[in-house]
Amino acid sequence: MSDDLLGRRTEGEQLDRLLTQARSGAGQVLVLRGEAGIGKTALLDHVSARASGFRVTRAAGVEAESAFPYAGLHQLCVPFLDRLDKLPAPQREALGTAFGMAAGPRPTRFMVGLAVLTLLAEVADEQPLVCLVDDAQWLDSMSSAVLGFVARRLLAERIALVFVLREGNDYLDGLPELFVRGLDDADARTLLESVIKGPVDGRVRDRIVAEARGNPLALLELPREAGDGLDPGPLTSRIEQSFVRQIEPLPADTRLLMLTAAAEPLGDATLLWRAAGLLGLGADPAAAAVGTGLIEFGARVRFRHPLVRSAVYRSASAVDRQRVHRALADVTDALIDPDRRAWHRAQGTTSPDEEVAADLSNSASRAQARGGLLAAAAFLEQAAVLTPEPGRRADRELAAARAKRDAGALDASLRLLSAVEAGPPDERRSAEIEHLRGHIAFDQRRVAEAAPLLFSAARRLTPFDADLARETHLEALSAAIWAGSPLADAARDAPPARTPPCAIDLVLQSLTSRITSGYAASVPFMTRALDEVRGLKVGAEDISRLPWLFGYRAGGIIASEMWDFETRRAFAQQQVRLARDAGALVQLQFALNFLADNELLAGEPAAAQALIEEDQRISEVTGTPPVGYAVLLQAAYRGEDLASAVGAQARADGQGRLATIADWTLSVLHNGLGRHDLARDAALRVFSSDSLVYTCFVAAELAEAASRTGDAGLVADALDRSSAWVDTAWSSGIKARLRALNGSPEGFRESIDHFGDAGLRTELARAHLLYGEWLRREGQRVEARDHLRTAHEMLTACGMPTFAERAWRELQATGETARKRTAEPTDELTAQEYQIARLAREGFSNPEIGTRLFISPRTVEWHLRKVFGKVGVTSRRQLRDATF
Repeated sequence: MSDDLLGRRTEGEQLDRLLTQARSGAGQVLVLRGEAGIGKTALLDHVSARASGFRVTRAAGVEAESAFPYAGLHQLCVPFLDRLDKLPAPQREALGTAFGMAAGPRPTRFMVGLAVLTLLAEVADEQPLVCLVDDAQWLDSMSSAVLGFVARRLLAERIALVFVLREGNDYLDGLPELFVRGLDDADARTLLESVIKGPVDGRVRDRIVAEARGNPLALLELPREAGDGLDPGPLTSRIEQSFVRQIEPLPADTRLLMLTAAAEPLGDATLLWRAAGLLGLGADPAAAAVGTGLIEFGARVRFRHPLVRSAVYRSASAVDRQRVHRALADVTDALIDPDRRAWHRAQGTTSPDEEVAADLSNSASRAQARGGLLAAAAFLEQAAVLTPEPGRRADRELAAARAKRDAGALDASLRLLSAVEAGPPDERRSAEIEHLRGHIAFDQRRVAEAAPLLFSAARRLTPFDADLARETHLEALSAAIWAGSPLADAARDAPPARTPPCAIDLVLQSLTSRITSGYAASVPFMTRALDEVRGLKVGAEDISRLPWLFGYRAGGIIASEMWDFETRRAFAQQQVRLARDAGALVQLQFALNFLADNELLAGEPAAAQALIEEDQRISEVTGTPPVGYAVLLQAAYRGEDLASAVGAQARADGQGRLATIADWTLSVLHNGLGRHDLARDAALRVFSSDSLVYTCFVAAELAEAASRTGDAGLVADALDRSSAWVDTAWSSGIKARLRALNGSPEGFRESIDHFGDAGLRTELARAHLLYGEWLRREGQRVEARDHLRTAHEMLTACGMPTFAERAWRELQATGETARKRTAEPTDELTAQEYQIARLAREGFSNPEIGTRLFISPRTVEWHLRKVFGKVGVTSRRQLRDATF
């Protein structure tokens, strides 16, 4: 980078390296942070000037544009929209809908993000690309979210993405950044001397340098104040006031023209001059404005600095601002740009006006259809303020609160609900408020609070919408399950089912029967519910129902209670697929954990690790915490204690089911480590609780631990509990193990036979371990070695080193001298490489893999080259037969 930017050699060298690395195919991102006027935009200009051989695209956040979804993103992408046809159909549809170019289902920001990543990568394939985003603190939330998503995935693309930020932007937190500091005193004096005309007292010069603190814009503007003495206020305010003092002497028509330009966020010169005509401005009002150097009029209208725009707007009277917005509304085409017209009308309105409020409500609907939920909420809030009729005002506030909740702004939604409650009494609206409060409590994992809210909402909704009431009751029951609350009375209060019942009705009926009538009585209902849900044909549009149909809030619970591992795993796979297709990332986090739990049981630790890491990556992108349930079982298998701390916190937070999961995994952990007394105590806490699913799951852990601690009565209790279970390969394997531990050793062999058909390698491996241990104690060393050797190999492959160590110690006790096995070939692949390799082996193309994992096709190709080298193959065809 050239040295003509005073005092910026270090920053220039870093930006030079960024361009060099991006040119070589290593995608780069950098956030330039610093106060207003510090020179961040000048650094962007230098990047643009130095980007020889790059294609350059720019965008800038504008404060008044922050209400319009995807406004900033559209600026950045508009030069490339002729390439939309090259995107995969779902991405093309999502981006076209987001930009208002096509009508389609509401896109999620993450599908839009994947589309933008693919689009930019397509451009960069032809020519390296630099994307420059100025004033990113004022980007609309959807643009910020999408660009943050893209920035975190620039791995193998010839793309450099540089943001400029004055203040925080949550979506960009955690990206590589460079804090732009002030000039040192020597450079500050050089810059100051370049603009001072005539002699200045040395003390004044020193005072300006000291007060400017190296801020270049301050050094250019503060000398204007020197004659009147320097203001001790905040630097940004003083710079802005300097601009105000330059504006004040201008003719009234000139000031009004500049105000119109400040109120028109697009810089559209045609709109500006048409509005000026309506305002009746005199001849050539622009001349005096241009003479100040604060604004340029051309095809686009540009202010010298964003602080000039804010100075012009804030210093104007409210009457003038409203007058200007009314003029801009009148010249904005209602068909081409209805949302900006509605926004200008609202800014120009001084009292409630239903017509203006209705326009804003329509803008909210359009924003919501494009995926701009926060923008929709903002439009609805503004519409509510301008709504004359109190009941309709409350309805619009409630709609705004829903949009905020859907967008993940949970605290903001709760604050808005307080305003809704202040509206006129309405029983249905009150029920809907309670329903939304219950949803938010569940989202925030305050499940103990969510359950009573949702149960109450279900009762209150019944006279108005029986179907919604029934689904709300299922949500409430799930919340109660996760809270560990008493369930029987609440389960009995379910609203009547439809005729004929649908899948959700059957799921609710089976859970209600299981809770109120016990396991055996509920089996027919659970069987019918599973059959119904298995046969459903659902799409991404059903995303809100997935937790109840396939997830571990309802449908997955029933599959587990029925000991149907194949269905349980299939439900999890389907939930993951549909959540990915819909781009519903929070839903996907829960689905990934449910599937990871199944992969751990199936003995696929690398697949489980990939899913767990995906949950963590989504957390980094969305700002939501990782779900983290599956990692408890993973840690227990590895011999690591995460569950004690998690369980203690869960109890403190009223998350009873999470505390139960923690105790179950503690029993697994301690059995693996041979601390059977601790395993027994943890298992007994679960066994005594009659918790759905986990009371069944923990029976084997309790029996194994109790058989070693001499608590024969507990082993018998576990066996007795199992008598009610349905017979499947999974349950039969556990029952046989319980019989063996209760004194019928033939059960060990039967257990191995059953688990061989169940697809549960972890249970099969543990069956071999228990049988080998029993045989060794009985003195049958030769046969014991076969089972212990098998157990050791399988447990190692399943990622269960503490159980494998148990097998190894037993092998040594039999006189085994074979070399100890330590690692599997899959350890060489990272979790993401393993996931990509599996998808490639299954026949998915690079774009298809990229869509599933939210990365670009080029990044998939980059990972696959590394996979080929590690696995020792040179093609996808060879990958099909490779071991990994």
